[in-house]
Amino acid sequence: MPDPDSNVRGRVSELWTIREQALRGPSEEATAAQHAKGKLTARERIELLLDAGSFQEVEQLRRHRARGFGLEKRRPHTDGVITGWGTVEGRTVFVYAHDFRIFGGALGEAHATKIHKIMDMALSAGAPLVSLNDGAGARIQEGVSALAGYGGIFRRNTRASGVIPQISVMLGPCAGGAAYSPALTDFVFMVRDTSQMFITGPDVVKAVTGEEITQNGLGGADVHAETSGVAHFAYDDEETCLAEVRYLLSLLPQNNRENPPAAAAQDPVGRTTEALLDLVPADGNRPYDMVRVIEEIVDDGEFMEVHERWARNIVCALARLEGQVVGVVANQPQYLAGVLDIEASEKAARFVQMCDAFNIPIITLLDVPGFLPGVGQEHGGIIRHGAKLLYAYCNATVPRVSLVLRKAYGGAYIVMDSQSIGADVTYAWPTNEIAVMGAEGAANVIFRRRIAEAEDPDAMRERMVKEYKAELMHPYYAAERGLVDDVIDPAETRSALGAALAMLRTKHADLPSRKHGNPPQ
Repeated sequence: MPDPDSNVRGRVSELWTIREQALRGPSEEATAAQHAKGKLTARERIELLLDAGSFQEVEQLRRHRARGFGLEKRRPHTDGVITGWGTVEGRTVFVYAHDFRIFGGALGEAHATKIHKIMDMALSAGAPLVSLNDGAGARIQEGVSALAGYGGIFRRNTRASGVIPQISVMLGPCAGGAAYSPALTDFVFMVRDTSQMFITGPDVVKAVTGEEITQNGLGGADVHAETSGVAHFAYDDEETCLAEVRYLLSLLPQNNRENPPAAAAQDPVGRTTEALLDLVPADGNRPYDMVRVIEEIVDDGEFMEVHERWARNIVCALARLEGQVVGVVANQPQYLAGVLDIEASEKAARFVQMCDAFNIPIITLLDVPGFLPGVGQEHGGIIRHGAKLLYAYCNATVPRVSLVLRKAYGGAYIVMDSQSIGADVTYAWPTNEIAVMGAEGAANVIFRRRIAEAEDPDAMRERMVKEYKAELMHPYYAAERGLVDDVIDPAETRSALGAALAMLRTKHADLPSRKHGNPPQ
């Protein structure tokens, strides 16, 4: 009787046995421990992210070759990271997922090589890359060889930046140098209570500074979504988080050579937006919710807000208008009256750069009283940070349409994609106030002497304010000088923006030949 190992059927049977073991993971106990923490396994996460049955694994049988510290006796297949590609809504997506059940998801030489390979494949194929992070950092037993693996990841993150969408999903710990890879990607998702990111953990912080803090207090999802701005999105559970990653991918192109995917518009193209007449008060000192304005304008009132809980005085969102993906940047009068400050400038600048990199037209909705004054802002570098937003807009070659709702004062008006810095089409509502500064401040400067010498200074100030408004701040002043292309009825906002973007769909703009710019940091 022939040896079963010497024929093809025997070899195939052996292959399936090995594959089954790799798919099952190290042990049922390790899987149960992962579930006990409220976390899914790496393969369960991939199943939620990708279309059913679409995942094609790469290097499933890879094993490390390290020796010492007992590693030669522990050589599981996959080496703690699952890599491959699949589809999301039929479009190719590459993915790698740390398997915390194997070496705590720690990165070793073989582990890193697998990630490098899938990153190279994603860049070559021109398809998005999603990383599902749940690892304990570098594999200490492998020494500097493991550490060098991160360098290869960072270099590839940087090379792929602006070429393919890169999304980092934080589903467990991410400490030390490992945290820099997510920071280099386009979007960071986190899950509350189970994911943390920090350079130095609570024990090191306590030893060096004496400060006591928990892991979540130092680098949890809410901290990074609200305070540091590291995380763009934060969710309560992994299922919701991964569903939102799928939704985000549906709004992004495969790479920088393609346009975002269009969708059949259910919302009527010519729908009027009469609700805007009541949503936005004519009084520039009264706040309102800009989010409701965006809901009224975009298709079906649906959009995905980026950095929703950080720098709330500006709104950045991805949406569709007449079925086409657009990026929306809008001042939020509900927070700090919609002023631009350091964090708002950074948030909007990063978003504008992302839209420009991936061929997403930008709609800018202005209601901005200026930059936030104060010693803290000046010493914190508001000039430098504000210039980031200015640079991002000036450098953007995608279609750009801006609309002034109410206030548009001073340098903040110029920075928020005014016509003078390259907006393709600019509109204003009849409630617009485009000026160097507010009428009260301007009157106090221009008519200071007359007000001081008047018998009734208050009455004179009020008179001068009215005179200044009538002369330089009436709704048609900017239009008369060609600074806006038209003053439109708010009820026509959706149709006007849609028509402008349709006209600009074939826009082509070239930047000067250069290696790269030197934007303000």
